[in-house]
Amino acid sequence: MDFLYIKALHIIFVVTWFAGLFYIVRLFIYQTEAETKLEPAKSILQTQYKLMSKRLWYIITWPSAILASIFAFWMLYQNPSYLQEPWMLVKLAFVLALYFYHGFCQDIYNKLQKDIVKYSAFKLRVFNEISTIILFAIVFLVTIKSAINWIWGVIGIILFGILMMLGIKLYKRIREKKSWEKAESEILEEE
Repeated sequence: MDFLYIKALHIIFVVTWFAGLFYIVRLFIYQTEAETKLEPAKSILQTQYKLMSKRLWYIITWPSAILASIFAFWMLYQNPSYLQEPWMLVKLAFVLALYFYHGFCQDIYNKLQKDIVKYSAFKLRVFNEISTIILFAIVFLVTIKSAINWIWGVIGIILFGILMMLGIKLYKRIREKKSWEKAESEILEEE
């Protein structure tokens, strides 16, 4: 098969892999937040999120990870000189980090399927940003093809990550304030 076709298939499955990783953690957040709902809403939501997670995880995310890897190994087999490039070695380190992230998601998935909630919605929101940072690092490395210049990209990613964390905290405060104001207005209405 022509190298460019293999590369295109690799990129397609990398995109769907990341899409699955981004969305699975959102489903974890929703499932965790459903824990605070009253019955029957809690049971209905939990059942639906478990089903959605299972389909996403085993029909899209895992197959995409495997196919992205197969096409990556195929490209490296056709062009082994890439392994001598420093930027490629750094990229492969980030890909390894992505596999650890994927494995951690698998652990969270397994626990939530058994109704074991270990992490708060806030911690999951922060955790969700790790895959974004890895994506930025890999794209910068592949585009710039420099083992040194990627450092500036990663510094930018870390700053971007810090801004995202601050945004998450601000969003949490706004939600808490609205919840507090709603509860306060309900109490005043009862009086």
